[in-house]
Amino acid sequence: MRRNRETVLVRRPVWVELIPDGTRFELMPDTMAEITQALGSSITLYVEGRLVRLQGDDADAIGKTPPAVPSLAADASTDDVRALVWETLKTCYDPEIPVDIVELGLVYVCDVLPLHDDQLRVSIKMTLTAPGCGMGESIAQEVRQKLLRLPRVEEVDVEVVFDPPWSRSMMSEAAELSLGL
Repeated sequence: MRRNRETVLVRRPVWVELIPDGTRFELMPDTMAEITQALGSSITLYVEGRLVRLQGDDADAIGKTPPAVPSLAADASTDDVRALVWETLKTCYDPEIPVDIVELGLVYVCDVLPLHDDQLRVSIKMTLTAPGCGMGESIAQEVRQKLLRLPRVEEVDVEVVFDPPWSRSMMSEAAELSLGL
């Protein structure tokens, strides 16, 4: 059964990443594309026989609204920031799998540490579903960019590790249900 796909027109030059290897290239205006997945804030497009990933900040290039910048109350605690970090991680997706990286069990460590002047450093250790995943650096970069947009977060370190190796047993029950496993 084919999902309903939305056809869109590229309105301005925009950089995208080829799936599954992450090669960057530029889409030109007036290029037709189909949205195959729009989860979190990135958009997977089918363009000229290829799947590509469009970053959410560039959603206006296809007539969509870019994601809003997260906010916190002025008196937010470090625990409030930590909760927002986890919430933000749940908006990061592998462009080929319709489940976020938290539910997939890809995030092994998430530390929120004090720096100076009430600023924080976030340290993430995460893995990929397969060591050879060409989108690994792209996913790590998306995590880094999204977390740096959060209030009080001044530094973000994202380390992709493969020990322990990822397995399906690390997925949440919700992820398994979503994928029909």
